Amino acid sequence: MRVMGIDPGLRNLGWGVIDTAGSRLSHVANGIIHSEGEDLAARLLSLHVALTRVFVNYQPDAAAVEQTFVNKDAVATLKLGQARGIALLVPAQAGLAVGEYAPNAVKKAVVGVGHADKVQVAHMVRFQLPGVDLAGPDAADALAVAICHAHHLQSAGRLAAAIKGAAA
Repeated sequence: MRVMGIDPGLRNLGWGVIDTAGSRLSHVANGIIHSEGEDLAARLLSLHVALTRVFVNYQPDAAAVEQTFVNKDAVATLKLGQARGIALLVPAQAGLAVGEYAPNAVKKAVVGVGHADKVQVAHMVRFQLPGVDLAGPDAADALAVAICHAHHLQSAGRLAAAIKGAAA
């Protein structure tokens, strides 16, 4: 199964793609989309076009997006929420259900603690995906989202199999 993780941002949107085979994870690609344009609408459009291109190129089977946290700057939070809308829209347009994870849940799944910093996240992504060349911290975060979603999908699959076995 191919899983894409997205770390939404208005200026820099991180993305990462991994393949899963049982419990094995392997890196496929990662990158950062830098929005272009002077106004908000143009920047959102550039994110949509570029992320759609990534989806077409890598054809993921599943996708997940990191949830945003509310900070003290309401305007910045609103703009980030609009970029997150693009991150949710593109996989939905591809016909995928989109997993959503809080930043602390992603960090706990990848690092083991919910309050890890970006350096720790990047280190554990490199550990779990040997040989990965990270495009930057946003791409590392996106790969962490993909890893978190892959673990969630594996657990859900095992639970469904157990329930099916118990019903038989």
